[in-house]
Amino acid sequence: MSEFHLTQISDTHLGRRFPGLIANFQAISEHIDGNRPDLVINTGDVAFDGPTSRDEVVFAKDLHDALPVACRYLPGNHDIGDNPTAVGPAPRPPVTEAHRRQFCDLIGEDHWSFEAGGWRFIGLNSLVMNSGLAFEAEQFDWLASEIARTNGRPVALFLHKPLFLNLPDDAETPETAIRYVPQPARARLIEMFGAIDLRLVASGHVHQRRDFTWRHTRHVWAPSAGFIINDQRQDRIAIKQVGLVEYRFRPDSLEVRHVRAAGQVDVDIEELLAQMGGEH
Repeated sequence: MSEFHLTQISDTHLGRRFPGLIANFQAISEHIDGNRPDLVINTGDVAFDGPTSRDEVVFAKDLHDALPVACRYLPGNHDIGDNPTAVGPAPRPPVTEAHRRQFCDLIGEDHWSFEAGGWRFIGLNSLVMNSGLAFEAEQFDWLASEIARTNGRPVALFLHKPLFLNLPDDAETPETAIRYVPQPARARLIEMFGAIDLRLVASGHVHQRRDFTWRHTRHVWAPSAGFIINDQRQDRIAIKQVGLVEYRFRPDSLEVRHVRAAGQVDVDIEELLAQMGGEH
């Protein structure tokens, strides 16, 4: 096809105990039904707490299965656990192979590639990076082979965590290290993609809508589809608003549209914590 329509959703955090998040997902589902993109990609935190609740993963997948178009998925920290970082506190919980395997078994592939609209699309599991798990090395080997096959096509990279805040060599701090792909994996990724025409990096995780260009690569942070994190709990970098992102890919161009589906509500994290009895 000469034009490929893709919708990115992220951080849906679905679970039976959170009616506000389910309602926001239903609003997005109706929007997708009305627009019928060629593909939907959920860039992670599909379920609210996959590591401790297999049922939430199953519930989240069932809701996605009801969408009228095909979906691909990438895991988030709420699906398989979080990365270790050099300067941050120990992840809670850390990523494990068992939880990665559960994600693949119940939701789908945690890394993938395909061609459409004259582009090469690559999806990576960013949570295994810096983990030391065997799959981390396997995925880097797989990525090297995929990069070798791009044949000059523009490339769109999808992953849960943004690569960086403003610059590739931004310093990691204890407060922010968990927001971005950790070092040294980040530097390795950037070096690998430096050899090809990387036009787009699409991520989620931060629950803020952001869109900027560094050199010739556009970095799009999808907002959470489900909830926002207030300024008392998280510093404001960009726009705190629930929503989704729509893309149109043509052989040598890209259009990005930032969207809030009709009926979506900015559920605040405090409401969810209250429903959990104050856990956080």
